[in-house]
Amino acid sequence: MNLINIIKPNSTMASVLSLFGRVGLSAIFILAAINKIQYFEGNAAYMASSGLPSELLPLVIAFELIGGLFILAGAFTQLTAIAFAGFSIVSALLFHFDLADQMQFLMFFKNIAMAGGFLALAVSGAGKFSIDSKLVESK
Repeated sequence: MNLINIIKPNSTMASVLSLFGRVGLSAIFILAAINKIQYFEGNAAYMASSGLPSELLPLVIAFELIGGLFILAGAFTQLTAIAFAGFSIVSALLFHFDLADQMQFLMFFKNIAMAGGFLALAVSGAGKFSIDSKLVESK
């Protein structure tokens, strides 16, 4: 048994784990988008207090919701994952850079960790249980 590479690339296990990874990575953004819709005014005020125009909020909601659904379904995974990695880093810098505050410290590095997960997903791809896989098979 090889303890270094216990999951074979392109195996069913790799595809199942990729699917679970996509569920985890997408859930936070889909739920965040729903929260931003439910509490639109409060989120718009928070954005404005951070120095960003509140008019960007609908674009953020669309990005989080549509991008989250793309990641979940495994559609345009590499491009979407790279976009989410950048989004996670930028939002860490804009909203969570008060590293002296323990909660902001944790939120900052949560975003950095998510960016790392998205970059790993961009490299590995969505796996067999994805729209991307079906599109490649049909060619």
